Amino acid sequence: MMDNVLDYFEFSSFFKDTSNSFSGNDIAFRELNETHFLIFEKNDLKYNLYVSKFAHKNDIGKKKPDILELVVRDYDKSISEHRIALRQYLE
Repeated sequence: MMDNVLDYFEFSSFFKDTSNSFSGNDIAFRELNETHFLIFEKNDLKYNLYVSKFAHKNDIGKKKPDILELVVRDYDKSISEHRIALRQYLE
């Protein structure tokens, strides 16, 4: 289910967060611009969507973000508000 969302919106593959900003969970990101990113955190079978700011793309998952804001907790693509929240950053 989430694979379709991640592929459609061109998120990266999941990788382990070593910064402890996402409790060591797996994360995937999509670049919005040079310093701002959308991040999906995978926690068991739940996905949380964040908007974040990093000095460099290579810092994601390695260093704490300058800004981290939860956009959607427990993302579910069947809920229109969740889809709208994701799209507002991508359109």
